[in-house]
Parts: sequence; C-alpha cells; structure tokens
Amino acid sequence: MKLLTAQQMRELDQTTINDYGVPGIVLMENAGHGAARFIAERYQHLFPGPVLVVAGKGNNGGDGYVIARHLENWGWTVKVVVLAEHDAIQGDAAVNLNVLLNSQADVVFAADGDSFKAQSTSWCGMKLLIDAVFGNGLNSEVRGHYRQAIEWMNAYPAPVAAVDMPSGVEATSGRILGVAVAADCSLSFAFAKLGQVSYPAQRCSGELHVVDLGMPLCVTRSVSCCYCLIDAELAASLLPVRQADDHKGTFGHALVVAGSVGKVGAARMTAHAALRSGAGLVSAAIEYDLVGQLMAQTPEIMSRPMRGENGQLSVACFDALKEAWADMSAVAVGPGLGTDVTVAALVARLVAECPLPVVLDADALTVMVNQLCGLSQRSGATVITPHPGEMARLTGLSIAEVQDNRIDVAQAFARDHGVVVLLKGAHTVITDGERVWINSSGNSGMASAGMGDVLTGMIVSYLAQGLEPFCAAALAAYVHGAAADLCRQQFGGVGYLAGDVMATIPMARRLIEEECDA
Repeated sequence: MKLLTAQQMRELDQTTINDYGVPGIVLMENAGHGAARFIAERYQHLFPGPVLVVAGKGNNGGDGYVIARHLENWGWTVKVVVLAEHDAIQGDAAVNLNVLLNSQADVVFAADGDSFKAQSTSWCGMKLLIDAVFGNGLNSEVRGHYRQAIEWMNAYPAPVAAVDMPSGVEATSGRILGVAVAADCSLSFAFAKLGQVSYPAQRCSGELHVVDLGMPLCVTRSVSCCYCLIDAELAASLLPVRQADDHKGTFGHALVVAGSVGKVGAARMTAHAALRSGAGLVSAAIEYDLVGQLMAQTPEIMSRPMRGENGQLSVACFDALKEAWADMSAVAVGPGLGTDVTVAALVARLVAECPLPVVLDADALTVMVNQLCGLSQRSGATVITPHPGEMARLTGLSIAEVQDNRIDVAQAFARDHGVVVLLKGAHTVITDGERVWINSSGNSGMASAGMGDVLTGMIVSYLAQGLEPFCAAALAAYVHGAAADLCRQQFGGVGYLAGDVMATIPMARRLIEEECDA
C-alpha cells in the first residue's frame, strides 16, 4: 500500500486542481460523501445517533460539514460544533458550512475555551463523535480550546471517527503534537499517510480506511513507492523466484558470524532461520570448542570452526574469516557474539574489508557505537537491525526520543551512514535514507528472546538469494511478522517462542503466495 507524506498529499491536491481542473470543492464533496458512507455502514448499530461533528476552521472542518449533511440526509440526528467564529471559515469549507446553515442544521460556534465549555453541557447522549478539527497539515503543538476539545472527545464515552487524521497527529512522522484524538477509526483521503501507520500515532488511529477522492487515475498512478505499508501483496512481489530446475547453489551461501559461550543458541537460530527462508547453503563461523553445540540440533548448518579466545571469536580469527567469506554470498554478524575489545576489533575489520552485503545485529551494533565512520566507508552494502535501545546508543538519543520520532531518526541515520536501517518495534521501519517502508505484520507476542536472531537470519538469507538490501530487509520483516501472526493463531498471544516462529516461516511464505494468487 502506497503512503504519502503531508507535503505529498498537498501537492497531489494541487496537481489535481490546477493541472487537471478538478475543483477543490468537488474533492471535498467526494471526501465527505465517501467518509459519511463508511461511517453510516460501520456505525449502523448506533443509528439514528445523535452524532456530534467537531469541526476546525480549515478544510478538515469542511469535510466534516459535508459528512454532517449526508448523514442528516440519511436520517441521522446530527449536531455540529465549529471551533471558530463564522467569519473565520473561508473557501470551500465556508461554502459547505453555509449549506448547513441555510438548511437549518444544528450548528453552533465555540471559538474559545469558555464558549466550548458552555456549549458542551448540552451534548449529553451522543452516540458517535466525528473529529474534523485538523487534517494532515498540523505541524505544531495543539493548544488552547483545540486541546480542550480533543481532551473532551477522549473523555467522552462514545467512539470517535477521525476525518483524514486523528487531530493532534503529525501526518508524516506519526508524532503526537501534545495531545491527539484516540480514534476508533480513521478515514484517510486518497492514500493513507505515513504517520498514520507509524508509532506512536498508530495507537490513536484505530481501524484505517482509505476514501477515494475521485482523482484522475493518471494522478494517483504517478505516486511513487518511496513510502509504503508492507502488506502481503507487496511482500509477494519481493519473494525470490524459483524455477523448476534450480538447485541449492542457485540460492546463495550465507555466512553467520555469531555465538559465544552461553550464547550458541543465537548462532543456531540465525543460521537455521536463514535455511528456513530459502538460502541454499548456510555456514556458521563459530569458536572451535562450540561447534558440537551448534550442530547438535540443526545438522543442516555447516560450520567454519575458528580458534578464538575465551569461548568466543576474536580478531585473531580475521584471516580465517576472510578466507571463509570468499565463498559466500552474504554475511550476518552479531547475534551472541560478545562485546569485549577483541570482538570489537574483529567486527571493525570485517566491516572495513568485507565486500559482501553484511547484516549487523545485536552485539555487532553494540561494538560499532564508537566506530560508526566505518559504516559509510564500506564498499559492500550494509543492513543494520537495531531495537530502540540500540538505536538510542547509535545516535546518542534517549529511547523516548527514538520512539517519538522513529521515522525521522531511522531515515537520518540511514542517509548519514549509507546503510539500510531496520528499526525494530511495532510497525518496524525500514529505510535506506530515501525510501521508508512500514511493516504491517506481527504482534506483541514477538517481544521474546531470540526473535531478532531469527530476523537477522532471514535478512541474510534473502541477501544471499540476490535481493537488494532494502528489499531483503523489508521482505524479512513482513514474513517474520506473518509467521508470528500464525503462531498467535495457534498458541495465543503470549508464550510462543522464536523457534516456533522460525519453524512457521515456510508456511507464512506459502500463505503470502496463495493470498496474492487468489
């Protein structure tokens, strides 16, 4: 699903109006009518209301006036409160407001906090609220009686349908600008917005529905795939193609550099997940004394034993590692590797000298914090897979700052260091600095040990099979989450393990293919 930033949506509107001659008031009518139709169907159990439309002074309020008119025409009881003076409403919004006033609709004006408070005492018994205060243009903190209105809606015991964006959400970043409407559903116009599917705004959006504006097809087709929500259709388009006469050599050889005393499981899961994701061959570079533990449960993994120090790989292994990657297609580094100085030296040399696509995760990210210049100097492609805490260490920000600005933080880091960033978390962000894709699969049961190791194995597998790094990371994120969603169906929302997800990867892939073939 394509996504737009707030600026892109404004430009698309202007192109439609100025270049194709579709009047803005027609777009507003289409938006309001489509939204009203969805609302009437979704909340038919609440018919005939009453419904309260809370409208701002801009075009989002105009959309709300159109919704109010159509709902009233269909037999609903509708009240409208305008958070401005009548004279402050301009343009197409004013036209639609005057239609309501001329038809004797129940419209009141509340241009300040005292007026809003006084009016609100008469709004008892509302079955549904419609938030038409701000659209996708909000970029500063909500204050004054607008904040008062949003807080009142959030406290009111009725569902809220948000028009375009939940008011208080920044449409591009997904930031909460002081306070935001907690919507039961959001009705986005033409396209979903990048911020609507991103946290923290996702918590406010409820069910997302896209309303067609009737823009010319050539306009909507012109929208690039720079910003996307990764769904089954997009994931299916990324899956490596397999021919009947292919063999294991066709699908690459992945090298996993991972594991140490007490953390062999991380190396095993990473390598096993790479096999489950379709890599033809997988080898694990691991300290010599740990090979038996690695091979005990997954004999399909090949090993590259290396003499390290204190039960872990060290910089003394570099020459052997360099020899190993000469026969490989892609390399994953970090799960369970350790973080002492000799490991850091090994990772630094690998990052500097390995020409293959590399995935850096877990301990490799920890030891790279003070060696970030090495990322931008690499000749090969790099994917990093930080969780919010690791991203905070890499950027010097707090975890809260990362989580409040997930897209901006990930995109800036990717651009500055020439890497693909997969920022883990609810609705994982994948970016190469230009493109930003948001993952739609997965659930909170994935907050469990080993899930990141499985994801790293999946990414290196898709890299080994020839996918470009951005697409490999995006596909891995979706299939990983889809496998976890299957586990939730089987086991419930809590208690399934990373190994369960890993075992379900082939089934998740099959279902993705079947869903898109149907």
